[in-house]
Amino acid sequence: MPEHGQPPSRSPDRQSPAPFETESETESETESETESETESETESETEAEPGAETDPGGRMGSGRVVPLGKVEVMAFSGISTPAALLDERRLIRNLERMSARATAAGVDLRPHLKTAKSADVARLATRDHFGGVTVSTLAEAEYFFEAGFRDITYAVCLAPAKVGRARALTERGATLRVIVDSLAVAESLADESSGAPLPVLVEIDSGEHRTGVAPNAPELVPIARQLHEGPGTRLDGVLTHGGHSYFCDSPEAIAAVADEERAAVVAAAETLRAAGLPCPTVSAGSTPTAVHAQTFEGLTELRPGVYMFFDLAQLGRRCCEPADIALTVLATVISHRPENGRLIVDAGGLALSKDRGADGFVADAGYGWLVDCDTQERIGDLRIVSADQEHGYVEGTNIPWDRLPIGSQVRVVPNHACMTAAAHDRYQVVRDDRVVATWSRLNGW
Repeated sequence: MPEHGQPPSRSPDRQSPAPFETESETESETESETESETESETESETEAEPGAETDPGGRMGSGRVVPLGKVEVMAFSGISTPAALLDERRLIRNLERMSARATAAGVDLRPHLKTAKSADVARLATRDHFGGVTVSTLAEAEYFFEAGFRDITYAVCLAPAKVGRARALTERGATLRVIVDSLAVAESLADESSGAPLPVLVEIDSGEHRTGVAPNAPELVPIARQLHEGPGTRLDGVLTHGGHSYFCDSPEAIAAVADEERAAVVAAAETLRAAGLPCPTVSAGSTPTAVHAQTFEGLTELRPGVYMFFDLAQLGRRCCEPADIALTVLATVISHRPENGRLIVDAGGLALSKDRGADGFVADAGYGWLVDCDTQERIGDLRIVSADQEHGYVEGTNIPWDRLPIGSQVRVVPNHACMTAAAHDRYQVVRDDRVVATWSRLNGW
């Protein structure tokens, strides 16, 4: 398997990012391109995609009418519900738009795989770029290394108990960058003299106030100097995450946070360089700030993640349109309760998660919107308003009982794709109305 992760030479001329065009703005040109790219692949309905797994469990199927007693039900036959469906065309469009945006701005794209956690998605996301990826667990780092990715940033402050595991991966040939925001941890890492130096980034708090040191904090230079001078580490630069963009409700507010994010990490880099320390990497990124930023001046790389799939939370922040959302959960109607104005589906809290981060931005998000299996158009205003472990309670104005008989299938657009995807061990990859591949994904730490 070819290795990923050799950085290209960076151009000194950085431009303003190209606008991030949503599906409604690019649909006609992208549809024709995608169709021409995949036409040969669709010649055989039984041919799997590259990297696809076999499916002995019978979870794959094609969209067609299947009988259910006396009722004709449109279904992805053979797929056991609930199941994570990944729309191939939407996924590829999303990846291509972010790729083009980074390229136009002259910054490297190091996609964050914490949402997808799939080597198949990662190969598409890094196509036409240098191959570096971002992860949120060491299990992900190990998984992507096994899949051929060599340049990996573990973007969570390294716990002391995990140092040995991180070093073991570097000894196998990975370039695993870790992050710290503590002088004590920096000293402990730097003092380790056995093995190759571990590349380390100093995390900068650009306003989220989760982890990281402030760009003007007095401990910034001592942390960086310790990493630079110690035998066990190599100072690789600075990194930040503008997570406070998720509290914003307009593109203008997110653009302001993006500028705060960029300014903070660039200022930290300039401080280190003024102190005579190297700072080759200046890394930033969340999906909202990557989409709405007006400039990436001073950055060397972006690390967005959920842009691959999108969700109602991103829709509410105007990072995407409904037709950009690539991940849905296939569910089956299992009960009608007209006396309560509800129908029940077999996708509950474990299949969808109980994250309702979109609620402040999409008034009727609930635990997800119901959309048609074939058209992916929303079914009225139906939404999942409550969820038990394996039951989703659907409400809405004028529920179309005849259209949704017991046994019929629907797709649920997730509130927060990262949390929803984490409930599943595979993606059923859908092109048009049929499953063309099954892609595995990683869970765990």
